Amino acid sequence: LMPRTTRRRGKKQIAAHYDLGNDLFSLFLDESMNYSSAVYRGDESETLEEAQIAKMDQIADQLDLGPDIHLLEIGTGWGGLSVHLASRSGCRITTTTISKEQAALARERIADAGLGDRIEVLETDYRDLTGKYDRLVSIEMIEAVGWRDFPTYFQKCSSLLKPEGSMLLQAITIDDDAYELEKASRSFISRYIFPGGCLPSMGEIGRCLGSFTDMTVAWKDEIRIDYARTLAEWRRRFNTVTDRLEELGYDERFRRMWVMYLSLAEAGFRSGRNSDYQLLLAKPQSPSLIQLAGNAPAGTSSGISPK
Repeated sequence: LMPRTTRRRGKKQIAAHYDLGNDLFSLFLDESMNYSSAVYRGDESETLEEAQIAKMDQIADQLDLGPDIHLLEIGTGWGGLSVHLASRSGCRITTTTISKEQAALARERIADAGLGDRIEVLETDYRDLTGKYDRLVSIEMIEAVGWRDFPTYFQKCSSLLKPEGSMLLQAITIDDDAYELEKASRSFISRYIFPGGCLPSMGEIGRCLGSFTDMTVAWKDEIRIDYARTLAEWRRRFNTVTDRLEELGYDERFRRMWVMYLSLAEAGFRSGRNSDYQLLLAKPQSPSLIQLAGNAPAGTSSGISPK
């Protein structure tokens, strides 16, 4: 059985990937250093940078951010989303990560953007967060929670929101039929790339929302093919910087392993075994249920899902 992701184990598992070195990730990510799926608008000439901005704008629109909003972000990354959202909307942000490398660079980038008075970076496990927030955003962080703590995660997120609050979740998912195997096995990626990782299924997300929260799905967007395209671009960029990898101390075995990881991940999305969703989760008194359900871009799913 996969061991539970305790606070201590979680910190080690996150460090094993995200503390590999900020210079490594800067070699193949876009300028904002978003390490999650972009959202492409259909134009074949659209760049990764443009698609990542479109993703962040979609998040801002669905959360209906403004200067009076206090947003909690669970999973800081390197601060790119926080900087974009605060710059675009003027909202106040508290963001947390348990990666020391990410926290250090995020604080530096926030300071460089002149947003130190709007964005606070914590190094706190999500289970230890306190307070009440107007909005919550968590982008592809749930995959590191561990299947035993999916209920803990959703229950905690719900408890951190005000009664009129809403949450934007972006989650990589696995097909419902493969979820039990995902829980019990160690794959190439969960062994060598993301230690201890486990992908939720949409069925499991729905079960947790219904059993452990009072949140309702107000809007959703499946971005599976967007992620395949994002990964293909990451792999293309990664393959062009072999010399830089060597200069930074990453050997041939590491390079081959990461090309394998990026290729397998892309194949998972193209085959449909994996997908990626943005979900707007609304509390009972959230205006999102009425005001934002109709704001979905063309081609995406919109509407109120009954409990």
